Amino acid sequence: MPWSNQGGGPWGPGPKGPWGSGPQSSGPSPPDLEELLRRSQDKLKNVLPGGSLGSRGIAILVVIVLVLWGLSGFYRVETDELGVVLRFGKYVRDARPGLNYHLPYPIETVLTPKVTRVNRIDIGIREDLRRSASMRDVPEESLMLTGDENIVDVDFSVFWVIKPDQGAAEYLFNIQNPEGTVKAVAESAMREVIGRSEIQSVLTGGRQKIETAVHELMQKILNNYGAGIQITQVQLQKVDPPAQVIDAFRDVQAARADLERAQNEAQTYANRVVPEARGRAAQITQAAEAYREQTVAEAKGQAGRFDKIYDAYREAPDITRERLYLETMERVLGGTDKIIVDAAGSANGGSGVVPYISLDELMKRAGKATSSSSSSSRTQSGANR
Repeated sequence: MPWSNQGGGPWGPGPKGPWGSGPQSSGPSPPDLEELLRRSQDKLKNVLPGGSLGSRGIAILVVIVLVLWGLSGFYRVETDELGVVLRFGKYVRDARPGLNYHLPYPIETVLTPKVTRVNRIDIGIREDLRRSASMRDVPEESLMLTGDENIVDVDFSVFWVIKPDQGAAEYLFNIQNPEGTVKAVAESAMREVIGRSEIQSVLTGGRQKIETAVHELMQKILNNYGAGIQITQVQLQKVDPPAQVIDAFRDVQAARADLERAQNEAQTYANRVVPEARGRAAQITQAAEAYREQTVAEAKGQAGRFDKIYDAYREAPDITRERLYLETMERVLGGTDKIIVDAAGSANGGSGVVPYISLDELMKRAGKATSSSSSSSRTQSGANR
């Protein structure tokens, strides 16, 4: 036969620990055979003539009782339940959702825990019954000590289900108070994880890491208990310093945020200025290299030209000397005004000065004369009209 639950504490007022005296029966209660037999006899006495039962009446009564007793073994398992069949209180098999049959009471009984329902337990907070849709803090559950000896207020929720397969039998027979067990294990695991962490990581970016660590630690403990419970999620609801010092902690957090913002701005400025400086340095370096290559190439060209001229000079010194003289005079006198003095004309009584007009100057004067004549013709044509 199944054991009866005991209440109180996280596991009940009996022996301390997650194991209790047995599960609660959630199936239909078996009929009382003695009461059923007595009522059947009374009805038969009223129906049969003379109000007495003969041997035939007793046989009929026994058959009816046996039929009713046999039919009492039919039961139904809902879609979110799993039937756990017990024979004289010992687990024998599971029953799937639908209509099932077990040997009538007291030979076999059935328990139907809800194996697909996701259960939730809140730790550190409770629903305020005096105010609808309001929660109240439970400091004795939520206040915890961090690894650097600071106090932090942690509210969190745990979601759990019954394990499939053999988990239902373990859930029913290995622990006395499932909700109390999960709650005690969750609070113990959270205190252990918070005790290994520093308050800065707890208050800022360590939430996901804490949830994962608590989840794994809870599942390990429940597996050691053989509780048949699977933790699906651990969710931190609130992680704050105690109310007495929360303003000071907020000031510290604001100062840290300002520090990070200043660092990010400085890094952004450095990321903008340093590449520009590197670009300018690379540009100057490339320009210097180009100038060096140009200068070296020009020097090599001049040296090669000098070698060519020297070779020509050795072959014909007079011609080369005259050529160099003419080229030099061309460069010197090419951009200056030139006056030619005729020595013979001066000796004969003339001025000796011969006007010199270069071809370029003649072309310029011819162009100006042409443009002037065309302009005059246009002016005259306009006057005639």
